[in-house]
Amino acid sequence: MSDLPTHVYPMPVRPSELVLDQAAVEALARAIGADIRADLAAYDIQDVTAVRRMHGSLLTIALLTGDMAEASKQVAIVREMQEKASARHTSGRIPEAYIAASEGPAAEFDATLGGQLEVALASLPWDVVEDSLQGTKGYLEYVSEGMVVGDVETSLDPPAAEGGELSQLLAEDLLGAAYTLSVILPNRDVLHRAYASVVNANKGSRKPDIWAEREVVLDPADKLAPVTVAVWDSGVDFAIPALGRQAWVNTGEVPGNGIDDDGDGFVDDVNGVGWTLHMDYTPEVLFPITTLVEDPGQFQQYSKGLGDVQANIDSEEASELKRKLSSLPKEGYQPFIEGLGAYSNYAHGTHVAGISVAGNPAARLMAARITFDHRVIGDRPTIAMAYKEAAANVSTIDYFIARGVKVVNMSWGGNLAGIEAGLEQTGAPGTPEERRELARRIYDITYQALAEAMRDAPDILFVIAAGNSDNDVKFDEVYPSSIVLPNILVAGAVDQAGDETSFTSFGNSQVYANGFEVESYVPGGDRLPFSGTSMAAPQVTNLAAKLWALYPDLTVADVTRLIIEGADERSEGERSYRLMNARKTLALAAQEYSS
Repeated sequence: MSDLPTHVYPMPVRPSELVLDQAAVEALARAIGADIRADLAAYDIQDVTAVRRMHGSLLTIALLTGDMAEASKQVAIVREMQEKASARHTSGRIPEAYIAASEGPAAEFDATLGGQLEVALASLPWDVVEDSLQGTKGYLEYVSEGMVVGDVETSLDPPAAEGGELSQLLAEDLLGAAYTLSVILPNRDVLHRAYASVVNANKGSRKPDIWAEREVVLDPADKLAPVTVAVWDSGVDFAIPALGRQAWVNTGEVPGNGIDDDGDGFVDDVNGVGWTLHMDYTPEVLFPITTLVEDPGQFQQYSKGLGDVQANIDSEEASELKRKLSSLPKEGYQPFIEGLGAYSNYAHGTHVAGISVAGNPAARLMAARITFDHRVIGDRPTIAMAYKEAAANVSTIDYFIARGVKVVNMSWGGNLAGIEAGLEQTGAPGTPEERRELARRIYDITYQALAEAMRDAPDILFVIAAGNSDNDVKFDEVYPSSIVLPNILVAGAVDQAGDETSFTSFGNSQVYANGFEVESYVPGGDRLPFSGTSMAAPQVTNLAAKLWALYPDLTVADVTRLIIEGADERSEGERSYRLMNARKTLALAAQEYSS
């Protein structure tokens, strides 16, 4: 995608004003549509997901400009290009019903819209589309004009004010907001009734959970070898007793004395190392959340509420979240979203850590903290910061090597497109082409340093989350999940029944694990369910650590092979993927290595 031309569009007014002006939206939509069609005609784009996104944009443009015949054509194209079973069934259902209602009598618009949508949804195989329909129902319960306009004002107004224009990447976000304002919100109640009717009719029917029967818990009475597991993430709350008991401890350090007692270059690295947002070393392996959020408990409840809404769970937290979001004024969008982001970042590493060591008393948990940015628009990406990040990453991997870490979980990533967008959003000087070139340089510095450092640690297995963008990581250039090395396992996410989630990225995933409503610890000790490939990867890490606990002489190649060979193959159309099966993998290991 980086080889396609850079298109820009003038912004005569603020995007948050333009998005409310139908004529201006239609003019922008037509300009973007012309560029997309020209690129599709001129370039042989091999990335199916990229082409599908382009046709998805053409569908949005057709709906915004009132070209219902073209919209119908694009619905069919996008649906045909879907690779996941759930997406093939659910793709384009709202646009189809909207097109039918728009072409019928105006007095019957609501009846046609709701009736056609409900019939279409009811005809879908519930066991395939359950999660998708529940998620859309939840979204329709809280989306509001304040959210949409607040998002545009926060993320698109600043770059437009700086340069007087927006790149295609950001301008298409503006069209997405316009679609929500003009198609979804005016018809939200009708759409919600259709989804609620089908979801509620199937409320007692849940997909089977295949994971409990695959789980293996190691017995402390067994002869187990200690195995050091590093969670390279947003930090770990070792004050939680279950995690504190399994903490890796650097006995050469005196906790909290501010001295590098063991002379390894890291002060007070008792349970691991940490890096601040600007990649300076810190001995704090858990971010001090109260420096950003006055009441983290409140945002924990909002986080739980969001998960409950998406899973169609009626709870106090879900009700409160819906009340909050549905009445959110546009000026309240940024503080709320950034607060929720800060809490989610804070909780992420502890949640991943709990999954990584569950059921393995031999695991010794080491933290390697990254400080993720919670802001809608963060600092401007720079070459200097890329080198600093690269140095911190190399230093972290060297730390793992020196301390005998066997397996590292990496549920995070960055991408080329995000860097380019960050340059534009922060008003980086230069033409769009110059920003793209700079983004490439920044990306390559981080990518190459990380890949080379991982290559030079052949005795460590790095387990990496594929990502949550439903994209091919090889084409979209995402690190670290696009890196291919013998000591890397990339994990995609499936749901409780083993079906691919709608969000999981792919292209380099060797194994899939459960990434749907996985329960684990959050800071403070409560347990919450989170979803994402971030939750799938540590289950693979967990299995690798159990293999080493039982058979400490295994090589990285042995562990990788056992995990992949023990996985069950699942086919979906022309695609296939492998579902992790801890029970089968450990049985295979016992057969091969038990004396």
